[in-house]
Amino acid sequence: MPIGHYIYTSMGVTRRKFIRNTALTGAAVSLASNIMARPYQKRVDANGKLRVGIIGSGLRGQDHIDLLLRRKDCELTCIAEPDQVMLASTKKVFEGFEAKWPEIYDQGPHDYVRMLDKEKIDAVIIATPWEWHSQMAIAAMKAGVFTGVEVSGAFSLDECWELVNTHESTGTPLFFLENVCFRRDVMAVLNMVKKGLFGELIHLECGYEHDLRGVKFNDGVTPYNSGVEFGDKGFSEAKWRTWHSVYRNGDLYPTHGIGPVAQWININRGNRMETLVSMASKSRGLHEYIINHPKGGPDHPNAKLEFRLGDKVTTMVKCTNGETIVLHHDTSLARPYSLGFRVQGTKGLWMDINKKLYIEGTSPGHQWEDAATYLTQYDHDAWKAHEKDAEGAGHGGMDWFVTDAFVRCALEGTEPPFDAYDAASWMAITPLSEASIANGGMPQAIPDFTRGRWMKRI
Repeated sequence: MPIGHYIYTSMGVTRRKFIRNTALTGAAVSLASNIMARPYQKRVDANGKLRVGIIGSGLRGQDHIDLLLRRKDCELTCIAEPDQVMLASTKKVFEGFEAKWPEIYDQGPHDYVRMLDKEKIDAVIIATPWEWHSQMAIAAMKAGVFTGVEVSGAFSLDECWELVNTHESTGTPLFFLENVCFRRDVMAVLNMVKKGLFGELIHLECGYEHDLRGVKFNDGVTPYNSGVEFGDKGFSEAKWRTWHSVYRNGDLYPTHGIGPVAQWININRGNRMETLVSMASKSRGLHEYIINHPKGGPDHPNAKLEFRLGDKVTTMVKCTNGETIVLHHDTSLARPYSLGFRVQGTKGLWMDINKKLYIEGTSPGHQWEDAATYLTQYDHDAWKAHEKDAEGAGHGGMDWFVTDAFVRCALEGTEPPFDAYDAASWMAITPLSEASIANGGMPQAIPDFTRGRWMKRI
C-alpha cells in the first residue's frame, strides 16, 4: 500500500473512519475525501515519472534533492538558485548519485519565473528564505505546477489570503511541506488520539524551542557556533534569518508545533482556531552570545544592535470546539532542542518534554509512565511499513515521509494532506502574534481561510 494512503487514513478523518480504515488491508480512504476536494490532474510523463523542479538549492533544498535523486519515479530537471556557492555544493550531490546535471536558472533571485515559464515540469519544491515562499508558491500555482513549499510564518494576513485565493482560482494544489507531522512519535500519538486513549482533548502545547544562535551567526567555518556574522558576511541561513530577529517580534516559526496539533484536533476539518494572544519577553540572548563569543566581544559592530525579537514568545490560542493551545518560540537562549508537545484530555496526557504519559485507569496511581511502550504499541502503519526506506533521511527519517507523500500526491492526483488552507491558517499565527505583542497582548481574531467550509470538511 502506498505511503500516502497509510498517512491519509489517519490525518484529518473522523474517529469512526479512522478506526475503520486502519483495520483495512486494501486501499484506504484518503484525506481527499472531503467537500473541498477536487479531481486533480495526475502528474506523470510518458516514462511514468514526475518531472520536478527545485527553487532554492541551499542546505534545505539539497536535502530535498538528495531524497528525490534516490527515487525511481522522479526526474529532477531544473533548479533555480542564484548563489554559486550553493550550486557548487548541489552539484556534488548530483555527482554522488551519478545523476544528470539539470538546467540551471541562476540569473538573480527572480530567475525562477523564467524557469516556471520555460520548463515542462509537473511539480516544484520551494526551499528558499522565508520572505520568498508565498510569492514563489503563488507563481507556481499560476503556472499550473503542483506546488510544494517549505514552512515558515507569514508576513501579513493578505499574504495568507493570496495563497488561498490563488489555489482556488487556479485549481492548482499546494502541499505545505511540514515534516514534523510525519515524526514517528507524532504519528503514534495521532493514533492514540483517534482511538480515544486520552479521552476528549482539552489542552495542547507545542512550539519551536531550539538554540539557533550558531545558525543565526555563522561564517561557514563550522555548522554551529562558528562566528558572530550575519547578512552579507554570514553563511547559509545567517545571510537572511537573523534579520528577522533584528526587525520582528513574534512567533516567527509556528508550524513545526501547530502542524501536528492541528491534526490532533482536526483544525480546518470540523474545528478551527478563533483567537490568539501573544506576549514576548525582553531580548538578551543574541546580544550575550555576540559579546561572549571569541570572534565577537563588546566592541564588535553587531554588539551594538538592538534585537526586537523577544527571547521567549508565548502565544495562547482558543479553538471553536473549546480546546486551548499554547505555543512557544524560543531560539535565542541556551537550551536543548524540544518542540514541547503536550496532549491533554479528559482521560490523561502525553508530554514530549519528559517522554512520559499518564492514562487514567491504566497508569499506576497518579504516576507517570514511560511513553516508549505506548509509542511502540500505537506505532503508525506508515512507519512500520517504511522504516527501512526512511533510514538515513533527514530529521530522523521524517523527511523521507514528507517527500514520499509529496511525490505520490502529485503522481496520483490526490489531495495534499496539508493544503493551502492549512498553510494560511498556520502561517497566520506569525503576523497575528506580532500584532498582539505590539498592542500589549490584545486578542487577535484568526481568519477563517476556509470561509466556513471547515464545518463540513472532514
